Amino acid sequence: MSAAAISISTKPPCPISPGLEGFRRRLLRQLVRCSVTSEVVVPMGRGGGDSDGSPAGRISVDCVVVGGGINGLCTAQALATRHASAVSEILVTEARDRVGGNIITMERDGYLWEEGPNSFQPSDAVLSMAVDSGLKDDLVLGDPNAPRFVLWNGKLLPVPSKPTDIPFFELLSFGGKLRAGFGAIGIRPPPPVCVYAGDPSKLSMKAAFGRVWRLEQSGGSIIGGTLKALQERNKNPKPSRDPSLPKPKGQTVGSFMKGLSMLPNAISLRLGNKVKLSWNLTSIKKRDGLGYTLMYETQEGLVSVDTKTVVLTIPSYAASSLLHPLSNVAADSLSKFYYPPVAAVSISYPQEAFRRECLIDGELKGFGQLHPRSQGVETLGTIYSSSLFPNRAPPGRVLLLSYIGGSTNTVILSKKESDLVEDVDRDLRKMLINPAAKEPLVLGVRVWPRAIPQFLIGHLDHLEAARGALRKGGFEGLFLGGNYVTGVALGRCVEGAYETAEVVSKFLSKYAYS
Repeated sequence: MSAAAISISTKPPCPISPGLEGFRRRLLRQLVRCSVTSEVVVPMGRGGGDSDGSPAGRISVDCVVVGGGINGLCTAQALATRHASAVSEILVTEARDRVGGNIITMERDGYLWEEGPNSFQPSDAVLSMAVDSGLKDDLVLGDPNAPRFVLWNGKLLPVPSKPTDIPFFELLSFGGKLRAGFGAIGIRPPPPVCVYAGDPSKLSMKAAFGRVWRLEQSGGSIIGGTLKALQERNKNPKPSRDPSLPKPKGQTVGSFMKGLSMLPNAISLRLGNKVKLSWNLTSIKKRDGLGYTLMYETQEGLVSVDTKTVVLTIPSYAASSLLHPLSNVAADSLSKFYYPPVAAVSISYPQEAFRRECLIDGELKGFGQLHPRSQGVETLGTIYSSSLFPNRAPPGRVLLLSYIGGSTNTVILSKKESDLVEDVDRDLRKMLINPAAKEPLVLGVRVWPRAIPQFLIGHLDHLEAARGALRKGGFEGLFLGGNYVTGVALGRCVEGAYETAEVVSKFLSKYAYS
C-alpha cells in the first residue's frame, strides 16, 4: 500500500467527544462544586509572585494526588466517597490541560474511537467507580458470547468461550485444555502478553500475572492452586454483592456510550475545583514533623501547597525525577522500569472489504484477534471496535483498532504515521481483509513513545527498594501509585486506587490521634 493512497480525513480532531457536553451540563446542574476550604492567597502581578520569587499562592490540604490520569482521579474519588471523615481536603494536580492520562476518546463523522486503552473488565471496583461517578446508565458491555480469535498459521481460530469448546481447540495441549477449562468456570488465565506489549522471555510471572502466580504458589501448580481456590471459595463464600451495581453476564469487557473518557471527565466534574490542570510540580520538600510542601508552576504563577500526605500516580520516570532530592535510592529504583513504544491505529473499512470466511451471518462479529509474535505479523492485535460497542461507526462501515510496536518492535518510533497504517493494513490483508479491497479510511494514529510499564523480572524488587528507601528516609505519608504499581489494565488501576485510598485514610487516621 502506498503512502499516497492512504485516505486521511483532514478535519481537525476533537480530543474529547463533543457528545460529553450534554452529559457535562446535566452533571454540573446536579453538583455543588467543592472548593478547598483553606487559605489561598491571590497571585500578585503577571509574574505570579513577589519580586523575591516567593510563591503567589498557598494552599493547605490533607492529601495531594499528583497526576490526573485514571489512577489519580480514582484515588481522589475513593478518598472523597469512602474516606471523607479522615481525608476532608483533597487536591488533584495535573501538568497537562486535561484529565484522563492515556485515556483519549475521539469522535468525528459518525465514528467514535479510542487512542489509548479501549475497554475494561467490569469488575465490581470499576462498576462502583462508574456508579459513584453517575455513569451507571452510560455503561455498555460487550456480548459475552462474542468470539475472540488468535492468528495461527495464517488462520483466525476462535478461542474457547465455554468448557465444551475446549476439546476442539487445536492449539492447546491436554494440560493447556485443563487450564482453559478452569478459566471457563471462573478461574481466569493470565491476560495475553500483548496487553503488556512486552518481550515474553523477560516478563516476571509474579509481577505481571500475580493472581496466577499466587495460584501456583498455593497449590504447587496452576491446576493445584485452582482446585485449592475452588475449595476455599466454597468454604468461604464472598460477601453479598452491592445490589446497586450492574451485573454483567459472563466474561466480557465494558466501556461507556461516549467512550472511556466519560469516566475521568465525570470524576473530574464531581471533584470540582479540587482538580487543578496545567499545574506543573517542580519540587517536593519534607516539612518539620509530618507533611510536605509541594511547589507548582501554574498559569497564575507559583503556588505552594502544604499537605499531610502525597500520592504520586505519575509514571515512574517522572516520579524518579521528583524524588531525587529526597532519596537517590528511591529515585534510581524507579528509573529502572521500562516503557516501550506502542502505536494505536484506528482505521475503517466498508463491510464488503472483509473476507467471507471471517464473517458470521454476513457481519464481522467478535471482540477481536490476537497475533502471537511467532506468526510473522507486526501488529500485536486488533479490536473490532464497532462490533464490540454500539455507535462506533456509521452504517455499512467497520471500525478496527490495532496496536503495533512493543518491546521487540521499537522501530515504530522512526516511522511516519502513514507507514504505521501501511503496516497494519498489510497485516490485516493477510487474514481478515480481502487483498483487493480499497484502502482504509484513517481516523487516528496515536504513537505513545512510552506506553505502558513492563513488569519484567526484578520489577517487584525495584518497587520494594523504592518504597523501602522512602521508609528508611523518614518520608512517611509519601505513597507511590500508578500503573507500574497496580498493573496496567484499567480495572487493576481502579482496584489499586481503592487500595491506595484505604492506606492513605488509615495513615491520616493514625496521624490525627498521634
